[in-house]
Amino acid sequence: MSETSTESIEERTLESTPTWAVATVCFVLILVSVFLEHLIHLLAQYLQNKRKRSLIQALDKIKSELMLLGFISLLLTITERRIANICIPKSVAETFLPCSSWESSEEEEETKCLEQGKVSLLSREGVRQLQYLIFTLAFFHSLSCMLTFALGMAKMRRWESWEAETRTLEYQFSNDPRRFKLVHQTSFARRHLTCWSDHGILRWPACFLRQFYNSVSKVDYLTLRHGFIMAHLSEGSTFDFQKYIKRALEKDFGVVVGISFWIWIFLVIFIFFHAHAFYNYLWLPFIPLVMLLLVGTKLQGIITKMCIDSNDKSNVVRGTLLVKPSDHFFWFGKPKLLLHLMHFILFQNSFQVAFFTWTWYKFGFRSCFHERTEDIVIEFTMGALVQFLCGYVTLPLYALVTQMGTSMGGAVFTENVRKGLKRWRATARKNLAHRDPYTTRLSLDTSVTSLDASVTSLDTYSPSFGHDASFSVDLGHPDLKSSVALKMMDGESNPDSKTVEVRPQKKGSFDGFVIGSTR
Repeated sequence: MSETSTESIEERTLESTPTWAVATVCFVLILVSVFLEHLIHLLAQYLQNKRKRSLIQALDKIKSELMLLGFISLLLTITERRIANICIPKSVAETFLPCSSWESSEEEEETKCLEQGKVSLLSREGVRQLQYLIFTLAFFHSLSCMLTFALGMAKMRRWESWEAETRTLEYQFSNDPRRFKLVHQTSFARRHLTCWSDHGILRWPACFLRQFYNSVSKVDYLTLRHGFIMAHLSEGSTFDFQKYIKRALEKDFGVVVGISFWIWIFLVIFIFFHAHAFYNYLWLPFIPLVMLLLVGTKLQGIITKMCIDSNDKSNVVRGTLLVKPSDHFFWFGKPKLLLHLMHFILFQNSFQVAFFTWTWYKFGFRSCFHERTEDIVIEFTMGALVQFLCGYVTLPLYALVTQMGTSMGGAVFTENVRKGLKRWRATARKNLAHRDPYTTRLSLDTSVTSLDASVTSLDTYSPSFGHDASFSVDLGHPDLKSSVALKMMDGESNPDSKTVEVRPQKKGSFDGFVIGSTR
């Protein structure tokens, strides 16, 4: 009688469940879901008020990932029985096990497989545990990215004082281009041109050690800032390099926080290599640390290589040492490759932490996944070490050095400039359409093609544009004798407002457009 009652309780469906119980569970689930959705909405409004467009895009990407996880969970729930009914031989089921010993439980196997003398490909309980693992991984990946971003921003706060120093008379006097110096008299050269600089065998170990102590020095920041301004803007520009880096990093955060298709592929590979036969605890936790140290060494090597190239071109400098940004300093000539490596490092480290947490919660602290104390110490230590190094050491170094590519990012413009230019284009196209719907459209599209490419993704500050800026664009069209003026207000009065003219020219930083400012 007791066995019958136990089975009836375990197999009880909605037909034998009180309606108040079903309604209560539904109400709690809906209440929690609406509360979380409201919190996300408040966060989006806060970022919108702060004009953090890149962070809003990152938040949208997180929401899309949650939707994808919900769809995966739904698929696993629907196909739970069908997956469990896929039968495989016991000899195959005993290969590549995560634990050294395994005992099959006939209670968890499907009747169909037991009748054939086989076992299920994945039991129903295993499907449910897989759902928990995927959700745990997504949570820890988002948490790891936000923690890394916060640590990097905390480290980069000191750059604000360095940027403010560039506007002082003392800095302008010491870096006056009318003053000539020998290369070895500059602080940047004394830091990077040493006895080991010309020897690759000695240079890379030195760059490896430098990332642990004063990875981004003041002289490195100021010199790379000067090289960036000379390459893309104009000498003596008051461009705020620190805010530009901050906006560019916010945009990269939107890339790192997402989980792309190839990241899901790596998830499958990581799960496969967690078999006991591969002894993964001896090498898998160290992969993120090794890759992170290689990236940091490469970034330090790029700074040193730029200094060596500048020294080879001239032994005398005007004002301060000038470094020339170029893509050839980076692996395969692609600075964005480092961003994808950082993405991979953060994801793999998140997987290690998520897997450790999930196995601890589901199977206990001393389960077969962590039979040795050494396993626990290694996974915990590597996870914390990689998280700290990536956020506080490598990320600020990456944010600075990756701006030394051949081209600059779209974050150099403000959100106001982007909106104003697109508004101007729509208005100009509408006005021209009434005159000549064929030739004028072709002329307008030709005139603003390069301008659109430069303002595709923009943020909240501009190098030489004030908050109150007036823009004039000469299209070179016979029907547009006068320039189109744009006025964009930021809601605040700015006494140092600037007028920016965009005029076509043979050569320039923006594909045929030169940006100048007049008071």
